[in-house]
Amino acid sequence: MTLLTLVRHGETDWNRARRIQGSTDIPLNDTGREQAREAAQRLQERLTTGSPVIVVSSDLSRARETAEIIADTLGVDPPRTYPQLRERAYGEAEGVDAAEFLERWGDWHSAEVPGAEPWPALRARALAALQQIARDVRHTTAPASASVIAVAHGALIREIIRHATGGELPPVGFRLPNGSSYDLLLERDRLRLLSGVGPVVAG
Repeated sequence: MTLLTLVRHGETDWNRARRIQGSTDIPLNDTGREQAREAAQRLQERLTTGSPVIVVSSDLSRARETAEIIADTLGVDPPRTYPQLRERAYGEAEGVDAAEFLERWGDWHSAEVPGAEPWPALRARALAALQQIARDVRHTTAPASASVIAVAHGALIREIIRHATGGELPPVGFRLPNGSSYDLLLERDRLRLLSGVGPVVAG
């Protein structure tokens, strides 16, 4: 059993401009760094005293720096990076803003973008990454039970949550805010959402 907290990285200039980043390596801006510090403070208030805390992240700089800020604030080891936690590759849509995306490919959830990673492949990659992280953490901290903070990206976290809730969450149209966190419990092959996303609502 592994307690996982997924954190979406802080804001970048492309986030602010509503441009699609995908696998493009865009750094945090100052707002993003402040969001990372705020996320760390929230996590610090909730962590169980005395239990090991392991921080991991995607290897893209916006996630890695968010994780470094969190680890530094919590006083734990620097994050280990996992390329499997990278954001979905969006192919020709990377760098495109929301309005152009809609004009070229239509609705976000049904768009077929040339060169984009298929949603099922993203989900499979994300779930395999969580299993690998859980194995690595058990190897490092056993017999103690550790809390894992994994800093990743919006589309990847969304797919994990959709898997954990049978597609019920997040609600359609709900954007996972930068710096937001989501608690899950991984028990062998079962993943359960504990907190972080509100009830199912329209839009």
